[in-house]
Amino acid sequence: MSITRQCALLEVPRSSYYHKPLSEPSLEDERIMQAMDRIYMEEPTYGSRRIIDELEKLDYRPSRDRVRRLMRLMGIEPIYPKPRLSTPGKGHKIYPYLLRKLKIERSNQVWCTDITYIPLGDSHVYLCVVMDWSSRYVISWRLSNSLDKAFCIECLEEAIQKEGSPEIFNTDQGSQFTSEAFTDVLTSHGIKISMDGKGRALDNVMIERLWRTVKYDDIYIRGYETMIELYLGLEAFFAKYNKRKHQTLGMSPEQNYRENLMLQNAA
Repeated sequence: MSITRQCALLEVPRSSYYHKPLSEPSLEDERIMQAMDRIYMEEPTYGSRRIIDELEKLDYRPSRDRVRRLMRLMGIEPIYPKPRLSTPGKGHKIYPYLLRKLKIERSNQVWCTDITYIPLGDSHVYLCVVMDWSSRYVISWRLSNSLDKAFCIECLEEAIQKEGSPEIFNTDQGSQFTSEAFTDVLTSHGIKISMDGKGRALDNVMIERLWRTVKYDDIYIRGYETMIELYLGLEAFFAKYNKRKHQTLGMSPEQNYRENLMLQNAA
């Protein structure tokens, strides 16, 4: 079967078939990205210029183009008010933000998701999580070595399989979440789709807080070197996170999630 016919059957452009991926980041790039990750966790409003200022304090001297390239690779951008939303890609629909002034107080009322960069030895991977907003209960998570949509869809499908469907699902405007493959899973289960405004950090604040907890309570302390170490470490961490007392809730996320469900079912 010709390459043209194969691509047509799989609905893959021939340019994608012939595409050669960029070379892997150098060891120096990985070290800079790990430093940038810590800077971004502390100051998510910093753009490339201010990140460079912080890197220079750590004796790194990257150019601005290099920092911008690494920020794109990490999937991060500074948080600041923008004049308008970015134009969605072909076939990607941007949905309105549904959580403004909404009182979120029930389990499965709102779920949220996001992706974050995870340093791994001299390399890096990405972590996707689906979390119940009200209880902070982490329902599912996935690791991937690339920013594709497949692992995000797997994470979503696992969450729905485990806990049913939420009323609203909130994401940012990343291409992984605006893709038809991802939104089709939501619409097929009758779930309303909500998307953050571009550059609005507080629109998905619960999962942003989770990233700080994951990184400062586990990732930065453990310094994982291999994927299996990271997977086992995160498996233990999320099990502990879901069962330990949350200061705001006065109980563990999982306990809060289950008790709210019981009350809802009783009502």
